[in-house]
Amino acid sequence: MTEAKFIHMNGTLVPYADAKVHIQSPGMKFGIGVFEGVRGYWNAKREQMFVFRLQEHLDRLQFSMRVMRMDHDLTNDRLTEATLEVIRANEFRADIHLRPFAWVDGQGDMLATGPVAWSIAAVARPRSKLTEGVSCAVSSWRRISDTAMPPRVKASGNYINSRLGAQQSQLDGYDTVLMLTEQGRVAESYGSCFFMIRNGRPVTPNVTSSILESITRATLIDLLQEMTGREVEQRDIDRTELYDAEEAFLCGSSYEVQPILSIDRLDVGTGQVGALTRRLQQRYFDLVYGETNEHSDWLTPVYGAR
Repeated sequence: MTEAKFIHMNGTLVPYADAKVHIQSPGMKFGIGVFEGVRGYWNAKREQMFVFRLQEHLDRLQFSMRVMRMDHDLTNDRLTEATLEVIRANEFRADIHLRPFAWVDGQGDMLATGPVAWSIAAVARPRSKLTEGVSCAVSSWRRISDTAMPPRVKASGNYINSRLGAQQSQLDGYDTVLMLTEQGRVAESYGSCFFMIRNGRPVTPNVTSSILESITRATLIDLLQEMTGREVEQRDIDRTELYDAEEAFLCGSSYEVQPILSIDRLDVGTGQVGALTRRLQQRYFDLVYGETNEHSDWLTPVYGAR
C-alpha cells in the first residue's frame, strides 16, 4: 500500500513529516478549525482514481468557514486543483481518505478570524472493515445542539462530543453508538448518520435533529428513492422506534454503508444484514468505484486517460 509522501499546505506540496502547526495558533489552542472527510476510490480495471462528490464537500467546507467567520480567499477551484495535485504527487493507486482542513493560524486570541492556513492531506485507506455489521448502544451523552456548537458545521471542537460517545460505547462493549438530541430524539452516531427501515419504509432523522448534513446521507436518500420508488421519511425518531426497525444502518464518508445488527443488545430484525441494506451497499460501491455510469457527475477523475 502506498504511503503518503506529501501534504498540500498553504498552496505548496511539503514532505508529509514537515506539515506542522505552531502550538500557539488559535487553531491549536482553541480548536478554531474546520475540515472535510472525502474519499477517493481506485478502479484498477480503468486505472483511475475517482474522488467522490468533491464539490459538495468543498461547498460544505466553505459554509463551515463562513459560520466560523474565518477571513480567507480560498475558492473551490483552488482547493480542487490542490486536491488533485496532492493525490498525483503521492501516486496513489489504492483507496484513499482526503482531509481538507482550514484553521486560524498565527498567535491571536480566540476571537481571531485570520490568518487562515489550510492543508489537504491524503492517506491510503481501504474499504471499511465494518460492512458486515455492528452492535450499537444508545449513549447517555446527548448530541450537541445548534444553539451551542452547531453540528452542521464540521468544526474540530465538535468532535469532543463525538469522542465521548464513542469511548462510552467501546468501554461498554459495543462497536458504536447512537446519540440523542437534547429533546430525546435520535440524532446520529459519533461520525455517521442513521437510517432505519420501519414498516418497509426508509426513515432517517431530519436535518434539524442535531446532525451533520452528511453528503453520504444525501447520496443514500437519492439511491433509496431510486431503488424503492418511495420517498425517504425525514423526521423525528423516538428511541423506542429503534427496537421495531426491520433494518438499520449508518453511513458516512469514512464508514460508507455500515449495517447495524443490534441496538441496546436487541436484534435489529433478524440480527443479520438486511436485504435492502445489502443491495444499497452494493449500489453504493458500484457507484463510487465508477463501475456504473449512473451519477457519473458525482465522480472527479484524478489521472489522465491511459
